Amino acid sequence: MDSLEDAVVPRALYEELLRNYQQQQEEMRHLQQELERTRRQLVQQAKKLKEYGALVSEMKELRDLNRRLQDVLLLRLGSDNLREGAEQKVVFITGRVHPGETPSSFVCQGIIDFLISQHPIARVLREHLVFKIAPMLNPDGVYLGNYRCSLMGFDLNRHWLDPSPWAHPTLHGVKQLIIQMYNDPKTSLEFYIDIHAHSTMMNGFMYGNIFEDEERFQRQAIFPKLLCQNAEDFSYSSTSFNRDAVKAGTGRRFLGGLLDHTSYCYTLEVSFYSYIIGGTTAAVPYTEEAYMKLGRNVARTFLDYYRLNPLVEKVAIPMPRLRKEKPPPYKHPLLRGPARNHPNGKGDKKSSVNHKDPSNSF
Repeated sequence: MDSLEDAVVPRALYEELLRNYQQQQEEMRHLQQELERTRRQLVQQAKKLKEYGALVSEMKELRDLNRRLQDVLLLRLGSDNLREGAEQKVVFITGRVHPGETPSSFVCQGIIDFLISQHPIARVLREHLVFKIAPMLNPDGVYLGNYRCSLMGFDLNRHWLDPSPWAHPTLHGVKQLIIQMYNDPKTSLEFYIDIHAHSTMMNGFMYGNIFEDEERFQRQAIFPKLLCQNAEDFSYSSTSFNRDAVKAGTGRRFLGGLLDHTSYCYTLEVSFYSYIIGGTTAAVPYTEEAYMKLGRNVARTFLDYYRLNPLVEKVAIPMPRLRKEKPPPYKHPLLRGPARNHPNGKGDKKSSVNHKDPSNSF
């Protein structure tokens, strides 16, 4: 009898382990199916680009070395028809590094939908800039319903300094791509914007970096000021610039220190809840459409930043400029623009031209 009991116990343990293993296998199959479904949806969005001859799309897969399905769809929006020797200006946008911050996906969707549209502003932007967009950096965390971490329990936005190809595959792949573009003499990585959602503050706002170079620090404020003019829900007064040590591993802080002074790195935050229009006290709840509208206004602001407005055909129904709150008057001596000339390639990227006061751009 004792020998029989001794034989039953190991078998029971074996069966329990087998059930646990089969359950894990089933959960992994569901995870892979869900990630594949999400990837197909993003590919469907990319297929819309084929309707527009001036657009080029490409997909880059960043796969986990431990065979976890971790594909990131990288949308590339813009024209390849640049004159020979011309420098390619790139705007790199990422979203959903924190899986619980769902508003960032709607903002990103607004940017994508506007850029692939036939709106005259979108056509001009595609002709002069290249937008590279990774809309979801943490797909496994999104599937699992995590608020901040990946499947392996990492806050990816604290690992930009040294991302592991095994533990942080999407981050590692995006970082390598950014470094590759930065080292390309024919490419000027002008902007990096990481989209997030904030759980306590109202409106949309930005975080930027602090630099010892006062001129560079002042130039960094131009884009948020212009966005403040275009978007009624964006607050320049809530925008801040810092070098908080706790944020050292974020994309904004790391890339702000890595890239040269011709590049600007921001975190774009948008409230989970509502926004207050300047001059009023009533809070307006955010909706999916309001988030996507902010995304459209982000894209539209690049037209003002690069002073491409004269190239836009007359629009029958112009985009509304509803911003009532004006940012403080600000004069900046230097701003990069489309009139730059770079006879010596990447080494001359640092040249700038004069620009008018952004508070009077409209």
